Amino acid sequence: MANEVEQTLIEPLFQALQKERFVTIATIDHETGGPNVSAISWIYAPSEKRLYFAVDNRSRIVQNIQKNPLVVITLIANESTYSISGKAHVKIEKMEGVPLKLALVEIAITEVRDVMFYGAKISVEPKYEKTYDAQAAAKLDNQVMTALRNA
Repeated sequence: MANEVEQTLIEPLFQALQKERFVTIATIDHETGGPNVSAISWIYAPSEKRLYFAVDNRSRIVQNIQKNPLVVITLIANESTYSISGKAHVKIEKMEGVPLKLALVEIAITEVRDVMFYGAKISVEPKYEKTYDAQAAAKLDNQVMTALRNA
């Protein structure tokens, strides 16, 4: 039985993307033309049709998107794994109110697909912890997520 394909985020995914969380982003490498996958955590869904994420404005992710806007976010939530496809562009080159040189990237969602293999569900979602100064990390995370919400 084929999984449902949506054009927008379903409610549980929208809710999952209201706070910082672990996802991966796949882009097309601007030099090799092959896939490039990175892990990010500063991601936010301002609506069911769009995603924002923040990343260093000199990162390979930004360079790749500038050459080819097609991206895929992989999200583990709602007891499954989802592939969120779309077209990305740099909305803001340097975000205000954040001490780092971060770009705000917007993704216009074109497809949301449940890609979990048949007969399984995610029983424990991935968790991570920051390995540098916890207080500094919390402050920075708050600044970045606030900037994403206010964009």
